Amino acid sequence: MSPNESRIVPNPTGLNAQFYEYCAHQELRFQRCGECGAWRHPPRYRCAHCGSPEWSWERSSGRGHVFSWTITHQALDPAYADELPYAVVVVEFEEGPRLVGNLRGLAPAELALDLAMEVEFEVLSPTVGLTHFRPSSV
Repeated sequence: MSPNESRIVPNPTGLNAQFYEYCAHQELRFQRCGECGAWRHPPRYRCAHCGSPEWSWERSSGRGHVFSWTITHQALDPAYADELPYAVVVVEFEEGPRLVGNLRGLAPAELALDLAMEVEFEVLSPTVGLTHFRPSSV
């Protein structure tokens, strides 16, 4: 078995399952309140701003900026040993929500706050896609 085959993958349920399924179709969608228009992530049944139970899944631009990151130098899971060192970044999207994902297409040492990023998808199954981030080409 290769290291990638031994990785732990999400087994989402509820609203999280809907988010991962959109990602599996290479669409980044966040919930948006039907009352006040606030974007949110992680998914939940009521708006944290106004308490409304009305919401819909709205497509994101997929563009944002580096909010924070960490660089991993020691594999806590052997499945990731071949990728060391690697960076995990927090990207704040144009719509407001933040997501965590692996950095692609840039050396970890080149990361900087507010660096423009865009989402990239890794489709694991018809119902699970992961988000990664790379420097924006725009």
